[in-house]
Amino acid sequence: MGEVKTLSPSTKWAQRKDKIFLTIELADCQNPDIVLKSNTLQFSSKGGNDQKTYTLNLEFYGEVDPEKSKQHITARELFFSLAKKEEGPYWPKLLKDEKKPSFLHTDFNKWRDEDDSEEEDRGMDDDFEAMMSKMGGPGAGAESFDPGDADVSEDSDDEDLPDLES
Repeated sequence: MGEVKTLSPSTKWAQRKDKIFLTIELADCQNPDIVLKSNTLQFSSKGGNDQKTYTLNLEFYGEVDPEKSKQHITARELFFSLAKKEEGPYWPKLLKDEKKPSFLHTDFNKWRDEDDSEEEDRGMDDDFEAMMSKMGGPGAGAESFDPGDADVSEDSDDEDLPDLES
């Protein structure tokens, strides 16, 4: 008989001094079994178009506080905000294991470097519309630009170019 292959969902992560953001990308997740302990996260659920069983067994590099951690499940993904047990320097990696699994990726949309200011982090949970309104709202920036208003006068570098030689 052939070996049964364990399926692991695509998983993204990012961190701050006080928390880890973990996103399990699995659409149509049915009754997920999630066990979060101070140094591990175990996940199992049927999901995806084919409703196959997906599992994760993550052993974290450091410890998290399950009581202060939060989770949010949508139709497309499971999002975790895992409170680090001790606030402090960034972990050098998410998992204790030396080898990074192929399903684990950096979440560049949420990633901040350790030396980035906290100011940059405040608006992360706002949606795109809220962010746009903070940038000037309607009547400012790109929304007020009308290409018909652009100055199309001839520029000095708009001269005809000579034909290319064969």
